[in-house]
Amino acid sequence: MSHPRSESTTTADPLRPPDHIEYEPGDEIVSPRLGPIGWIRWGWRQLTSMRTALVLLLLLAIAAVPGSIVPQRSADPNGVTQYFQDNPGLAPVLDRLQLFDVYTSAWFSAIYILLFISLIGCVIPRVKHHLKALRTRPPRTPVRLSRLTDHRESLVELTPGADAAAEASRAVDIAARQLKAGGYRVQRYDARGAFSVSAERGYLRESGNLVFHIALLGVLIAVGIGGGFTYTGQRVIVEGTTFVNSVGTDYSSFNPGRFVNPDTLTPFTMRLDKFDVKYQTTGQAGDFVAHMTTRLPGHEAVDDTIKVNHPLGISGDRVYLLGNGYAPTVTVRNPAGDVVFHDTIPFLPQDNNLTSLGVIKVPDGLSQQLGIVSFFYPSQVATSSGAFTSAFPALINPVLTMNVYQGDLGIDGGIPRSVYALDTSGMTQLTGGTTGVKSIELSPGQTSALPDGLGSITFDDASPAGATDSSESVKRFASLSIHRDLAAPWVLLFALLAVGSLMLALFVPRRRMWVKATPDGGTVRLEYAGLARGEDPTLAGAVEALARKHGDALGKAGQAGPAADSASVN
Repeated sequence: MSHPRSESTTTADPLRPPDHIEYEPGDEIVSPRLGPIGWIRWGWRQLTSMRTALVLLLLLAIAAVPGSIVPQRSADPNGVTQYFQDNPGLAPVLDRLQLFDVYTSAWFSAIYILLFISLIGCVIPRVKHHLKALRTRPPRTPVRLSRLTDHRESLVELTPGADAAAEASRAVDIAARQLKAGGYRVQRYDARGAFSVSAERGYLRESGNLVFHIALLGVLIAVGIGGGFTYTGQRVIVEGTTFVNSVGTDYSSFNPGRFVNPDTLTPFTMRLDKFDVKYQTTGQAGDFVAHMTTRLPGHEAVDDTIKVNHPLGISGDRVYLLGNGYAPTVTVRNPAGDVVFHDTIPFLPQDNNLTSLGVIKVPDGLSQQLGIVSFFYPSQVATSSGAFTSAFPALINPVLTMNVYQGDLGIDGGIPRSVYALDTSGMTQLTGGTTGVKSIELSPGQTSALPDGLGSITFDDASPAGATDSSESVKRFASLSIHRDLAAPWVLLFALLAVGSLMLALFVPRRRMWVKATPDGGTVRLEYAGLARGEDPTLAGAVEALARKHGDALGKAGQAGPAADSASVN
């Protein structure tokens, strides 16, 4: 049990304060009860400490890592679907942990909000303290400047009959003007027969520090609020087709922010007229250009282009070129010769020479549904194993090979199916593989009979009239990303502000300087001293430069210069 304070005041030890409390061995020290308000105050102080803010910032960076490892629904919905197919056991676990929606997950949002609150709690008191410090006069000149590490002392000899006090005051006036011209806040302090000026500079360092944290808050606000007005959509456009900016019709995938109303999108149109690619002799693409015709409601059509790293801006949206490839045109006829399927299908490139994989699905018009797994080779060659590949990405020897499957495509059960994949588990393979029937192999313009008398299939030649080669026999497609991000300009602004203010916080020195003049008969003793707040390796040089510049000014003003240095910079 602790002793009451009144008992401790009887101590005879003169070195201890009168309110010292004596504890006997075995005494229990009882801490005061905090109570609910005390615990809330303690928690708030912990949350708003700079240490906590730094820890939360580190946690936010770590929490963002899964977003770059696991596909995100907001950016790659097809990748999420594929991940579920490839990892049926792991994917549901990751989904319960919200790892496919990292940036909108509860745990990421919690870190984000706590960091936001912590920064506000850190910045507001520091801003108030800084504003108060800006209105405070520089501190009084220390009585003994010689105790400071960076100190210099000089003796000025006066002309006979000169008033030493007046000359000392004038010397301090000159020093004050020099310091003020150097960006210092100055204040005169004259006392005990001595004249002095106190100067202070470097508040931009703390200002930069505060602006840096305010800029971080600005980034958080811009990302948090601006992200709600952001949307991203993807669309594959084949040459000669048109895209309409409408969620209900033309987007392959669309990921809106929480404040986006899909019904209010500007219904502009984009038509892919031609996709040009220039290939080097090594097969590497030198340039990609998508020639577009765009039209805003109520306006004339405009010719535009989209290149890699050169997006198209239209109605506040940015249209980026993500990828490209070939889109063969295929026609399927039934045994009677009637067309039951005709479409241009984008094929997904599998290598740098654009060996491409595609799936053709014929749901109606034949006795059974057909699924065709196809490979397209722009410049077909045979490997040593007998398999085909493409030797060059341009259309030199275009060939389309097809393995035909018959059975239920699984599109009538109401479950969404990818247009780039074919589930063959419930289907019968008719060509290729172990069927004993060769895969169908077609060049542009050729037709082949389907197995079991199902009809025929044609690989249409898309070459324009008068073409002499196969360089334009297959249409191309462009994969586009349509993106609107209202937060991006604000994030850039706050990021630049943060970088600029950080430079101030790192490179602007915070220091105090003093010049003191003491009259002594026919001489005036001058003292120069400086004190830095934090590391300042240039302080000694600054004191030396001030003493030299001040001495030169005194000589020009008619006083004798410093006669001798009785103490140099330590």
